[in-house]
Amino acid sequence: MRKLKVEELQRLSAEEFARAEKTPLVLVLDNVRSGLNVGSAFRTADAFALERVLLCGITAQPPHREILKTALGASESVPWSYFPRTRAAVEALKGEGFAVWGVEQTDASVPLQEFQWKPGEKYALVFGNEVRGLSEEVLPLLDGCLEVPQFGTKHSLNIAVCVGIVVWELFRKWKF
Repeated sequence: MRKLKVEELQRLSAEEFARAEKTPLVLVLDNVRSGLNVGSAFRTADAFALERVLLCGITAQPPHREILKTALGASESVPWSYFPRTRAAVEALKGEGFAVWGVEQTDASVPLQEFQWKPGEKYALVFGNEVRGLSEEVLPLLDGCLEVPQFGTKHSLNIAVCVGIVVWELFRKWKF
C-alpha cells in the first residue's frame, strides 16, 4: 500500500469544476461564528460538488483569514452568496423549489439514517450557530429537521464535523 500523489487523484481543475454537474444540495450557514467552521463547510461543499453555500447573519465571508485557512481554496471554487438574515435565504431557496431542512435537535427531528432523498428533489441544509443552534425564526419555515444520532455525554457535534457527516450521508443516498 502507498499513498497516492496529488497528480494521481485526478481532481478537476477550477474551470472543469465550474462546468461539472453539481449535487442538488445547498448549504446554509445560519450565524456560524467561527471562520474555521465556515472554511470547513466550503471544503466539504467542494468535495461533494455541492451547488453553492449561503452565508447568513454574522457568518464570516471570504476572504476571511480563518476561512482561507481551512477552505484551502474551496471558497474560490464553490459559489456563495451572503444574506443578512437567514430567513431571506430560506425564502429565496423555497422560491427556487428547494426543500429546506434544518440540522437541529427538535421534537420532530428525523434521524439522519431514516431520511430518504426523493428523486428529482433539490435540498438545502441549514446549519446553526455553534452555541444556540438554528435561529428560532427559521424553524417554522423548514420542511423538516434532521438529527445525527449521538450516544455520548455531549449534546452536539462541532458544526464542521456535523456538516461532513450529514453531507456525506445525503450525497451517498443521492448518488448511490
